[in-house]
Amino acid sequence: MSAPATVDRDSHVDYQTDPSQYRHWKLGFDGPVATLAADFDEDSGLRPGYKLKLNSYDLGVDIELHDALNRIRFEHPEVGAVIVTSAKDRVFCSGANIFMLGVSSHPWKVNFCKFTNETRNGIEDSSRDGSLKFVAAVNGACAGGGYELALACDEIWLVDDRSSSVSLPEVPLLGVLPGTGGLTRLTDKRRVRHDLADVFCTTAEGVRGQRAKDWRLVDEIARPAVFTEQVRTRARALAAGSSRPPGARGIALVALQRDRERDALRYRYLTVAIDRARRVAEFTLRAPDTPQPGDAAGIEAAGASWWPLQMGRELDDAILSMRTNELDIGTWVLRTAGDAAAVLAVDATIATHRDHWLVRETVGLLRRTFSRLDVSSRSLFALIEPGSCFAGTLLELALACDRSYQLALPDAPERAPAITVGTANLDNWYPMASAQSRLQRRFYDEAAALDAVRARSGEALDADAAFDLGLVTARPDDIDWADEIRIALEERTAMSPDALTGMEANLRFNGPETMFTRVFGRLTAWQNWIFQRPNAVGERGALKVYGKGERAAFDFDRV
Repeated sequence: MSAPATVDRDSHVDYQTDPSQYRHWKLGFDGPVATLAADFDEDSGLRPGYKLKLNSYDLGVDIELHDALNRIRFEHPEVGAVIVTSAKDRVFCSGANIFMLGVSSHPWKVNFCKFTNETRNGIEDSSRDGSLKFVAAVNGACAGGGYELALACDEIWLVDDRSSSVSLPEVPLLGVLPGTGGLTRLTDKRRVRHDLADVFCTTAEGVRGQRAKDWRLVDEIARPAVFTEQVRTRARALAAGSSRPPGARGIALVALQRDRERDALRYRYLTVAIDRARRVAEFTLRAPDTPQPGDAAGIEAAGASWWPLQMGRELDDAILSMRTNELDIGTWVLRTAGDAAAVLAVDATIATHRDHWLVRETVGLLRRTFSRLDVSSRSLFALIEPGSCFAGTLLELALACDRSYQLALPDAPERAPAITVGTANLDNWYPMASAQSRLQRRFYDEAAALDAVRARSGEALDADAAFDLGLVTARPDDIDWADEIRIALEERTAMSPDALTGMEANLRFNGPETMFTRVFGRLTAWQNWIFQRPNAVGERGALKVYGKGERAAFDFDRV
């Protein structure tokens, strides 16, 4: 068994857990319907200094939620719909724990909100391809991040008991914004009229019953006597339209084997080496080195050890660990190692069996994991060297980077590293939050550039060919390679982390705006700024005095 989601004596957060270790969620199954019931243990906060009263949550709660969602996706393919509700009386979820936010550092708050955003977005990601539908059964007070969790579901049902309500009280009570997509989902997803949204977001007590439905804040209301059965009936109807196979057997998501050293993380297919003096981490992902299954039965038999699934889970865990536990390691260098043909062979198997539930869920996990790279506040450089295998699915890593360098070896072409564009890249298996492929983002969706790349798909492209197609940033030869890479990394790590974060976020999402880019861009940027303002976190800021019976002292100058 893996350890529970906790902080060890070195203050490292572990994102691995399993249902036997849950302290906050009850996970149940009834044929095609799963139930996730919030029952947060107020004495099991991830860090000391606060209690998780009224189903208020912290990072540990969301770590369990993230794990539970993956358990449903992979271990229970018979499930087509999930009911998200509460096991506590008269309270659904009161949102992020305010006392936790009040005692947390700014980086902790930002990383907490980012992971929470990604988990909510993952709910919608699973719904979009028809595999899982989610119904929020709001059976009590539902405030702040609790309502934002409900907003991520396909439908919201509210018990009409004259007391249960939905609310986003952050602005009037806390002097901050709903930090995990609330404002954006009200308008973009639920299409709540902007003036009604204004009233809603500045009214601390929330909205109940028929008015909540009339304002589009919820989809349905039901009396207490029939609420549970009506929600279950609706969930069964949604499950009937799911593309997940009712008779399939799931696979066990066994605990990842990981060695954590002071300066390294080591997995089966991934090693992260940390150079603290340079403030650089080097991620090396390895191609499969054993025969991989070529049919559906073999994929099911391989289960969690199937290369793309295991590699994706390892990369996901490493990204989360590095983002939370290694704040001063601001530059990540991505490398690959192994046989590119082996990577492309797995991609061919995926292409053949894309409709198989396990293949579809594996692609979904990779899609969400690569998206974590896009929104990580780290500089990303790819180094393409002899022995690299940036091909197909693994080429997405290089395409996600801010810069990519490919070694040119004109005098030794047999040793020259190559990249290969494959179906995974051209057919947008792993879209960004903007819904674009990384190739579309790279070339602003310009047909000529994309057609030129498509014409060379499947070819092993050396540095000159890749550079001419616009697929890499630079092509140093072996004489200049070491110095050029060293200088580029030294320059990068010497720059302001704040300025780099803002620059990278703007440059990485240069295409169309979506609800998700708005959540991670506009909303997150504003919340990031507000979290540092004295009106929120000063000595008498709203987050600091909350629950003390004092009024916040605001600086009323508009900035």
